[in-house]
Amino acid sequence: MRIIGIDPGSRYTGYGVIQCEGQDLRHVASGRINATSGDTFAERLQIIYRGLLSVVDEFPADEAAVESIFTARNVRSTIKLGHARGVALLALVHAELPLSEYAPSLVKKNVVGKGRASKDQVQKMVQLRLNLRTTLSEDASDALAIAICHSQARGLEGLLSS
Repeated sequence: MRIIGIDPGSRYTGYGVIQCEGQDLRHVASGRINATSGDTFAERLQIIYRGLLSVVDEFPADEAAVESIFTARNVRSTIKLGHARGVALLALVHAELPLSEYAPSLVKKNVVGKGRASKDQVQKMVQLRLNLRTTLSEDASDALAIAICHSQARGLEGLLSS
């Protein structure tokens, strides 16, 4: 089972692809789509959309997981994040991937063990869980954490149904 995790953002959108074999997880690919070169917000959304389609084409997945939206203090930032998330969802639906969504606190709880874990703690646990020696960008690390969270949710679902 191959899972792609997406951490949407209006400037940088992280992606992480993992291969799941039971409890064993293997890193396939990760990175971020840099949309800062877009002159307008609409152009940045187009960069995210095309970038995600390219990633899904290069690293085909069986399922996708996306971080659900949370309310930021800045309403304008929340709206921009919502637009970027919508474009990410559209790209994944366009690729015909089954889609799941997870709250940021649930991702942190599943990966680190506490829902208010720091970005640094998430990054370290992702590196440990996937046996990575390289430092990841925050966006890629968060996307891999979302994919890991989905793999654990799928495992629990399988146990409960048997």
